Amino acid sequence: MNQTSLICGSLAIDIIMQYEGRFGDTLLADQLHKVNVSFLVPTMRTEFGGCSGNIAYNLKLLGGDPRIVGVMGQDCAAYLERLQKLGISTQNILIKKDAYNAQCFVTADSDNNQINAFHPGAMSFAHENDIEAAGPARIAIISPDGHLGMLKHAEDLARLGIPFVFDPGQQLPMFTPEQLLKFIDQATYVTCNDYEIELLMDRTGLALDDIAARVEALIVTRGEKGSEIYTAGQRIDIPAVEAAVLDPTGCGDAYRAGLLYGLSHDLGWETTGRLASLLGAIKIAHKGAQNHWFTREEIADRFEQAFGYRF
Repeated sequence: MNQTSLICGSLAIDIIMQYEGRFGDTLLADQLHKVNVSFLVPTMRTEFGGCSGNIAYNLKLLGGDPRIVGVMGQDCAAYLERLQKLGISTQNILIKKDAYNAQCFVTADSDNNQINAFHPGAMSFAHENDIEAAGPARIAIISPDGHLGMLKHAEDLARLGIPFVFDPGQQLPMFTPEQLLKFIDQATYVTCNDYEIELLMDRTGLALDDIAARVEALIVTRGEKGSEIYTAGQRIDIPAVEAAVLDPTGCGDAYRAGLLYGLSHDLGWETTGRLASLLGAIKIAHKGAQNHWFTREEIADRFEQAFGYRF
């Protein structure tokens, strides 16, 4: 049986810098209209990221079959080499030679406040990447990407009859209420965090139960409070897995990889949600979105320790 998962979304490089002081000691509240400051950042690290890269990384560790549908720029060599070494197909990654990879420049202070700058770069051309060229698949996910690409990929997946998860993430404000309603009606599943679901309800005028009724399942993540799966008129509560919190970056993507694995392997909603929760907990205990590691057997053991049975 075809268990390929098409992963539509951003591929990005994160440049993370640490300022040892506090932004509040330098930024003057009454002078923010004419800011001209510089922060000395003694430490800097580069991380591979982007929603599709993070989801595919976790799904591959689980033993899934991810196929990324994304766009990269002229500075793609290191990331492509990494994906190929991991055994993740790069065949459907479009390379734009006249653009740079999407990049996020993060400066954090000693209180974990952040000043970020995001350059979308090649991600803006996601609509030029033909999803039909990726071939047949069991399931797909539309995660945050160029907003024109998200619109086109949803239309194409619906036309091709490939069930997909709509995961608007931080791109949600980019869409009109009408576009969001169309996404929901085209999608098979919708997933949001606790902030995003409130925004989605506000923008569409739909109540949570209304959204759930339009799809096979609505998944809402709530951080340390766990997550909820609304399906077939019922609510399934998924507990959070206790973890040492080090870096939340990429936790949502790890969770979504668990969803895709469970859906493509018919694990049922209880097990699928718990697997997703476990992956999020493993990720949060590591810095960066793609620096944790586990084997399929190790994750099965940890699942049994957490929930009392093997998946």
